Order: sequence, then structure tokens, then C-alpha cells
Amino acid sequence: MSLARRSRALSSVLSVLTASALTVSVALTAAPASADPGPAPNSMASMGDSITRGFNACGWYVDCTSRSFSTGDDSSVNGHYPRIRAVNSAINGRNHNDAKSGAKSADMAGQASTAVSQGVDYVTILIGANDACTSSESSMTSVATYRANIDAALSRLRTGLPNAKVYLISIPDVHRLWFVGKDSSSARSTWSLFGICQSLLANPTSTAQADVDRRARVRQRVVDYNTQLAQACAAYGANCKFDGNAVFNYPFALSHLSGWDYFHPNASGQRVLADVSYPAGFGW
Repeated sequence: MSLARRSRALSSVLSVLTASALTVSVALTAAPASADPGPAPNSMASMGDSITRGFNACGWYVDCTSRSFSTGDDSSVNGHYPRIRAVNSAINGRNHNDAKSGAKSADMAGQASTAVSQGVDYVTILIGANDACTSSESSMTSVATYRANIDAALSRLRTGLPNAKVYLISIPDVHRLWFVGKDSSSARSTWSLFGICQSLLANPTSTAQADVDRRARVRQRVVDYNTQLAQACAAYGANCKFDGNAVFNYPFALSHLSGWDYFHPNASGQRVLADVSYPAGFGW
């Protein structure tokens, strides 16, 4: 090949590579469109499981809704509700905790119906820990079923509360639960005694490859659930906001967990949930 032809060929290749690089750069730097927060809501409801119920945050194996990161009114937590109330007093007393301890994604459609009956302006949803934290890896909820359950709940909200703001909060990184607690004899004995999240927490000190791989698969299931939340929220439209994995990415510590079960957030953990999730949401 002549020098001139080589030069032209190289120029052509460089042009393609430059264009490709520019396309990738735009894709990586373009900020996703954010949901318009609109005015602060006059009422709200929280959907989810025992985390949203504030389980073990102020008593032994009981719900403590006042310390819920979402609809609780305890000043030590400073959840979504008091933050909104600070800018819109009309919400005072109109904070409904529709979550249920032990709930899974399959229960969200029913909770959505309750929120619809309450006619609220704002709904938070944190669900999925119990879909992954089961008695065994094989009993975890499949990703497809999880998505179908979320879609069913969102469909009810969209139909019954077409103007409400819906906030989907990422599931915390349950693998970190194992990481921060595995060296605590109290945590390990409690997990075993009460059979807590055995899909992940069985054999917590084992370094056998089978156990390492099992924990990784449970974590991946949570990652996949969160991906479905992001996609479902995008499909919902402008009234929905996903937290961008803010809660999943937060490196919580053992001190944020209840000393009664080393699984649920204590008051400090609920405060962290509020501090991390609220600004990543609509941010009134």
C-alpha cells in the first residue's frame, strides 16, 4: 500500500474512533432527566416491610412506626414526614404507614390499594429485603416475579393516584450486613438462633468457595431487584423517582443495626436511611 493510501486509511479509522469516543463521552456525561418535584405534598404514605415499620428501632421485636425513616415523626430520626412538614404544615397528621413487617414485593399491590384509599400526594416504597433474605437461596423471589409485583403495585398507584409523587428507594446492600456482622459473635449467634436471612447469613465465617459464591449470588439478586426498580420507575413517568442506588451504596456500619437481631436498622440506622434517601428523592 502506498504512503498516501496508508495515510487516508489511517485518517478514516481515526475519524471513526473519534466519533465513537465522542458518542461514548456524551452517553457517560449526559445527566438523566429528573422528576419535577412540584409543590410539597399535603399527605403521604409509606409502603414496604419491617424496615419501614421501624421494627426493633425502639422496642424488643415490635414495630416502632414513630421512628420510620419515611412517615415517622420522631425528631431523632428526622424522616421524610417531618422534613416535608417543615415546609408544608398542611401535611401535619396526614402521614400513613401502610408497610407491614414481613412483607415482600407480592404484598405491594395491596399496600398500594390502601394508599389509594387514603388519597395521598406522596408515596415511598422500600421493598425487597425479604424477597432476597429467605430461609435458603432457592426460595428467593425471582427477578421476573419481583418486577411483575412492582409493576402491579405501580399500576394501582398510577390509576388511583395519577398526580401523586412516587419514590422508589433502593434495597440496602444485604451483603454488607454479612460483612459488618460476621466478626461479631453476638451477631452470628443471633442470626443462627432466629434463622435470620439464611440465604445470605448461613455459615457466616465460612470461606469455602460455595459459601462465597452463594453470598455473591444473593447480593446480585438485590442488584437485579434494584435495576428493576430503576426501570419500572422510568416506565412510570415523570411522577416517579428512583434514588439512583443511594441507599444501596451507603456503607452502613454494625452500629446502625438493632442489637436485638443485627438485621433491622436501629434509631441511628433509621436516621441514616432518612439522611441518605430524602435528598436523593424529590427533595422538597
